Amino acid sequence: MYKVDLPVDKSIEKAVERRRAAETARKAQIFNTRLRVMGLDLDALNQQAQQKKHLQNMQRQQDKAFDKMRRLHDEALLQKDIDEREKRAAVHADLTQYWATHQRVEDSRDADLNCGLKQAFSITTPGGELGPASMQIFQGEDIGEDQKRREQIKKTEIDLRAQKEDSERKRIEDKYKEMLVSKELVHQDLRWVQQHALEKECKKATRIALDNYNQALAAEQAEKLKEQQRKEERESLAEMWHTMTSDMMTECPEAAEREVNGGRKPQVLTDRWKGMSPEQLSAIHREREAQRLERQRQRDTDKSQEAAWDLQLLKASREAEQEERREAELRRERRIQMDHQEYLNKKLYTNKPTKAYFHQFNTSSR
Repeated sequence: MYKVDLPVDKSIEKAVERRRAAETARKAQIFNTRLRVMGLDLDALNQQAQQKKHLQNMQRQQDKAFDKMRRLHDEALLQKDIDEREKRAAVHADLTQYWATHQRVEDSRDADLNCGLKQAFSITTPGGELGPASMQIFQGEDIGEDQKRREQIKKTEIDLRAQKEDSERKRIEDKYKEMLVSKELVHQDLRWVQQHALEKECKKATRIALDNYNQALAAEQAEKLKEQQRKEERESLAEMWHTMTSDMMTECPEAAEREVNGGRKPQVLTDRWKGMSPEQLSAIHREREAQRLERQRQRDTDKSQEAAWDLQLLKASREAEQEERREAELRRERRIQMDHQEYLNKKLYTNKPTKAYFHQFNTSSR
């Protein structure tokens, strides 16, 4: 047997590597405590957004390529159609030229019969050598040919006249339709002009009515303003007269007090009060002295309370020092226990489990 080097199929290996990479990425996303607890995976979202933009750009470029290809195909089809039409026109022109050159009616054997051309085709063969197959006109043939031709010409004239009358009738109908359409357009234009004129009249009437209303409203506002000014002037004059004739301006001492029923003291009117009397001043001095004595007693009481408070603070500071001593003793005992635990961990218990022992758990997402 011959040794043949066949290409190795690496699709299975690539598929396995692709699944392994996907599983690794999935585990990294699932077992990442920060992303699972703190919130969204911004890197993955940004990657998805970039992939989406890339796909959109590819789709846009593909659409542009398809549009360009479609335009090229359309141009090619149009050019092909134009070439085919030109080719057909050239073939038709060549065929017409060939007919006109090599297949003329005058050159046919029946030219003297069909076209009425006498001696259009002459037979060079002697008459003795011609047989029955060479005969062209027989006796009794084409009887009434002229009558048939006249009837055919008359029928053709009748058909042409009917076609002419039909075309004339169609032309008149089209002209009548165009006249109706033009009349309708004229009527529409007239209606639009009338409607536009009515709208202008309505707008003008509305504007005039609005101007009249605004003028009436302005006149009413001006009248109200004048009436308000007159009222304010009357009130200010009355206030000035009342002020000038009041007890404040005349300085009447009895006007500062107002009697109150029930045996109470008379009320003092501040806007009319002119000052205190000597009796009122002496009463105020006596009240002030009483307040001073009361304030002195209050200060003595505050001093005694401050002394008691200082004593209480001294007792609290002593208790705080004792508490600090107890806490220092507790810290010393705790340090001794920590030293003992460190001795156990570093010197006594030296065989600690490695990270591989803990990493063997939760290694798959399934």
